[in-house]
Amino acid sequence: MFRNAVCLVALLASLSLLSTTALAQNAKPKNVLFLVADDLNCDLHCYGAEQVATPNIDALAASGTRFDRAYCQYPLCSPSRSSFLTGRRPNATKVLKNPGAGKFATDYTSASPHFREALPNWVSMPQLFKNNGYQVARVGKLYHYGVPGQIGTPGLDDKASWEYVVNPAGRDKAEENKIFSLTPGSYGASLSWLRAEGTDLEQTDGLSATAAISLLEQYKDKPFFLAVGFFRPHTPYVAPQKYFTTPPSEIKLPSLSADDKSRTPAAAYVSAKPEQEKMTDAQRQEAIQAYHASISFMDAQVGRVVDGLKKLGLAENTVIVFTSDHGYHMYEHGLWQKMSLFENSARVPLIVVDPAAKSKGKVSTSLAELVDLYPTLADLCGLKAPAEVDGLSLQPVLNDPAATVKDAAFTQCRQGYSIRTTQYRFTSWNGGKAGEQLYDLKADPQEAKNLVAEPQHEKLVAELRARLQEYAKNEPAGN
Repeated sequence: MFRNAVCLVALLASLSLLSTTALAQNAKPKNVLFLVADDLNCDLHCYGAEQVATPNIDALAASGTRFDRAYCQYPLCSPSRSSFLTGRRPNATKVLKNPGAGKFATDYTSASPHFREALPNWVSMPQLFKNNGYQVARVGKLYHYGVPGQIGTPGLDDKASWEYVVNPAGRDKAEENKIFSLTPGSYGASLSWLRAEGTDLEQTDGLSATAAISLLEQYKDKPFFLAVGFFRPHTPYVAPQKYFTTPPSEIKLPSLSADDKSRTPAAAYVSAKPEQEKMTDAQRQEAIQAYHASISFMDAQVGRVVDGLKKLGLAENTVIVFTSDHGYHMYEHGLWQKMSLFENSARVPLIVVDPAAKSKGKVSTSLAELVDLYPTLADLCGLKAPAEVDGLSLQPVLNDPAATVKDAAFTQCRQGYSIRTTQYRFTSWNGGKAGEQLYDLKADPQEAKNLVAEPQHEKLVAELRARLQEYAKNEPAGN
């Protein structure tokens, strides 16, 4: 009798396990909506930028996890995008610069550097989903594009990553002649902006949102990985006039430290451009106003895409990621744009909405890197990322914002390497030969006081220097 009871319990347990396994196998795969802004820093309302209207990105943060300490691996478009779309760090992809002028092409055979040169057989993040039966499409800029020159073209794409691509070109591309630029005729690298006429739908990002909504309708009954790369707020800062809401005179310019004014160490300020040095305060305020306007315009397009997802009843089974390729200076440290190793350039906004996550609407101060996105999305969708990916899954943080998966984030640029811990940022230029910097981000979030020479931090500097040396040991020759 006892033996029969035991057998019955074992049988029921076995049936329960089989039932659970069958449910798991028959469960509908999660979709992915991957939203990437271009040259976007953390000037978002949900990150504390009260003058910048970003209601749609704020709503995403309220329904998911907002990472307060997320960092790119290289503050330049092609190196960063090649890194997070492959899950490999820049020293593995060997992409440490944008393609040179005149070398753009539809594939990597005549445009260099491209990650396929170093990793010809690597399975990229979207390619992993494609290989597992997902509908995989790209709208706009995911891999590198020259902006605005390559808008409407494939840019420096990776054909193996996608099944379908859309390369929109809107009124902003057609009306480049109306754009004001500090360097007349130059709109991508130089600071430039425009109060555009017409509607959102006429702009390139408006067309991108429209195309994304159409693809969502097409893919609604199939598992999909849809990547939407917005071009704003990359220069030129173009947005319809209605988004220029804050008067320039009400924009407070950042204050500069003694090191900022003396440009010490010099290597930390190499990204400064001659035409930017001649700007008046009024021009600085106008540039910031236009940058913020283009952010609000991009935010509206994010809202259109997410609303489309919700109207189709797909939100409950779709992981949404919103991020940027790197941070961006708006006169902090007297700098503009990217290519520095200060916090403004290395830090990125990152919001992950997982319908199955235990925690929603929370902010995490856990360190995260863009290279973590590949293993995270694979993990959330039940796929197996390649063992060689350099990132770590952030799923534990999505379930518990207090959880941590790493104790440091790394960013590199030119001959500089930087490590960000929970409290400090340490940067070494040319192995220390061109200077070092240590900032206590808890006490000095503006990075105004370099502590590297203070005796009480000698042990800390030695430890962080050693970690950077270990990180940089595979640096490609000649960089």
